[in-house]
Amino acid sequence: MTGGWKAQALYTVVKLGLPDHVAAGRTTSDELAAASGASAAGIRRLMRLMVAMRVFDGSETSGYRSTPISEALRSDSPSMRDMCLLHGEEYYAAWGHAHRAISMVNSGFEAAYGSSFYDYLSGDPDTARRFQATMNAGNMFFHEVPAAFDFTGGKTIVDVGGGGGQLLSTLLAATPDAKGVLFDREHMMPRAGEHLAATVGLHRVTLVGGDMFTSVPTGGDVYILSRALAGWDDDAVVQAFGNCRRAMSGPTARLLVLDRFVVDEDPSVLPALWDLHLLMITGGAHRSLHHITELLGRAGLDVERTGALPMEHVAVVAAPRQAS
Repeated sequence: MTGGWKAQALYTVVKLGLPDHVAAGRTTSDELAAASGASAAGIRRLMRLMVAMRVFDGSETSGYRSTPISEALRSDSPSMRDMCLLHGEEYYAAWGHAHRAISMVNSGFEAAYGSSFYDYLSGDPDTARRFQATMNAGNMFFHEVPAAFDFTGGKTIVDVGGGGGQLLSTLLAATPDAKGVLFDREHMMPRAGEHLAATVGLHRVTLVGGDMFTSVPTGGDVYILSRALAGWDDDAVVQAFGNCRRAMSGPTARLLVLDRFVVDEDPSVLPALWDLHLLMITGGAHRSLHHITELLGRAGLDVERTGALPMEHVAVVAAPRQAS
């Protein structure tokens, strides 16, 4: 019940820039208050909790010191910092409407902001940037995706809804003979281009802006939809699957769906928690593996196999159905 208190305290630490200030040698409440513009009394009380939570080490008497946690939240570690800010602001506001969202099965974000989440991102570049960084920070399973599918052989990988480009850069780094296409909405392109240029080079990547429910780039050998479906209804998901199938280079091409899937019997915390989080943010939901298999079938795709990934994600490999 007190988890929200701790989360907001950590958010305040990041908002005030305290990880940077402690790393710069400001080790007392007075020094931290002067650097951040906050009250010294408030900082002292906040730092007491942060030491208890092991975000910082030390004390008011001996001086506060950085820890691996606080180092990860510095401004030169932008992904985790942005994640903390997004969770403490927009996501926290959306969860404040949890009762309404669950009662009406409607987005808590929309109740808080009067706009859908994706429309809000389109009109707020700073939040869109933080969301991209947050998605990149949540990449704990990306490094295992090459073990779930063979990307070698000069394949063209089309990352549909590829966001900031972290997954695509991971796959291209692991597969030197592959090339990639990052496909997402236009407002996602600048940050994705920066990341891909800095990691694998834009000579290996084509950036394409568009709407996956209208069409996707053609000629790919493998299409990927990673955590891109939960905010959309079944008919929209079938349309996206069908667009990928129609764009494939041929019968050997495959679609990979990377996501968490919910179960009703013996559920585990992560998929169940993130299913509710999706309701709060987009009004969406995680599906069961059986449900996603049905939707793939409606789009003319058959599940070939599945593979487990870290953090309770699953890789679903689907093949285009051949005419009998």
